[in-house]
Amino acid sequence: MELMLKYGCNPNQKPSRIFRQDGGELPVTVLNGRPGYINFLDALNSWQLVKELKAATGLPAAASFKHVSPAGAAVGVPMSPELQKSCFVDDLELSPLACAYARARGADRMSSYGDWVALSDECDAQTARLISREVSDGIIAPGYSAEALEILKTKRKGSYSVVQIDPEYVPAPVEHKDVFGITFEQGRNNAEIDESLLTNFVTDSKTFSAEAKRDLLVALITLKYTQSNSVCYAKDGQAIGVGAGQQSRIHCTRLAGSKADMWHLRQHPQVLSLPFRADIRRPDRDNTIDVYLSDDAEEVLADGVWQQFFTKCPAPLSREEKRRYLSGITGVSLGSDAFFPFGDNIERAHRSGVSYIAQPGGSIRDDHVIDTCNKYGIAMVFTGLRLFHH
Repeated sequence: MELMLKYGCNPNQKPSRIFRQDGGELPVTVLNGRPGYINFLDALNSWQLVKELKAATGLPAAASFKHVSPAGAAVGVPMSPELQKSCFVDDLELSPLACAYARARGADRMSSYGDWVALSDECDAQTARLISREVSDGIIAPGYSAEALEILKTKRKGSYSVVQIDPEYVPAPVEHKDVFGITFEQGRNNAEIDESLLTNFVTDSKTFSAEAKRDLLVALITLKYTQSNSVCYAKDGQAIGVGAGQQSRIHCTRLAGSKADMWHLRQHPQVLSLPFRADIRRPDRDNTIDVYLSDDAEEVLADGVWQQFFTKCPAPLSREEKRRYLSGITGVSLGSDAFFPFGDNIERAHRSGVSYIAQPGGSIRDDHVIDTCNKYGIAMVFTGLRLFHH
């Protein structure tokens, strides 16, 4: 069995299809739309992520994927009123699965624009209604309620891609990939990520709360399906900052940290009370908030400009106030897909409220990294498990 696609990664790349080399049946069924090559890369990677999150935590899970890396991933933990408002879902009734997707989408709403959605459980109507309001390319799930499927089929003028996957499907233990006419072969990354990886404490602080363990599992499993190098900050059952595909680990840590800071700042009272015009769409609100919280706030606050977005000109949020607000953040968990080579990563993580770290260990400068953690009272474990993904 094969499924023909419109084209490959780019329109000039034809023919394009997905099939199994062993001739077996595909474990996916397209219920609506016509997914493309990148769509299926996102779908199959994101499905693995949410399936593992559900197995590790026992909670429904969701992911928001863009260009073969997660913009966000989360489990179904209830949301605070502030978080609901910052994610634009305070007017919706949310099931646990819908909470998971609202959190995943809300991790980095700018990057999630036009995302691919993955759900660990059957899509219910509440989750479908949430997805129907967002700009998204498609979804993969093990099933859909009749009402949810009808809702999703109306999205994008009826062209929204809806894929169902067999949750019992298990791929062959060896995988292949062709690059420049040469076939690569390797065993699949079947490493299980669970709490047994969170026991080898190397710092003076040697305890993780139950919430920290959950968040570290979210971070590590997210990293397993993120293009390397990668670092993930997590809190409250969700990724809040993913730094993907950077050549330098400190750049991963800075990128993910800036996204985590933005996630927190979106819940600042001054941001939640921004006087948006009623006709401003959610994507435009996201972009306006992003600029408002940047060092270029004048781009949306200047006279003659703010009128496009707001009913009255809001006061700027000063750099000092942002720093003060963020300085009160603690309890953030951090995962890295390979060892930290320098303590500067820990210094940067500390500025974003990191209290718990899980990383493979194995650097010749591990002692310096450990000393930096001890300086701030951060609890860190070495998992011994590298999670590079390409």
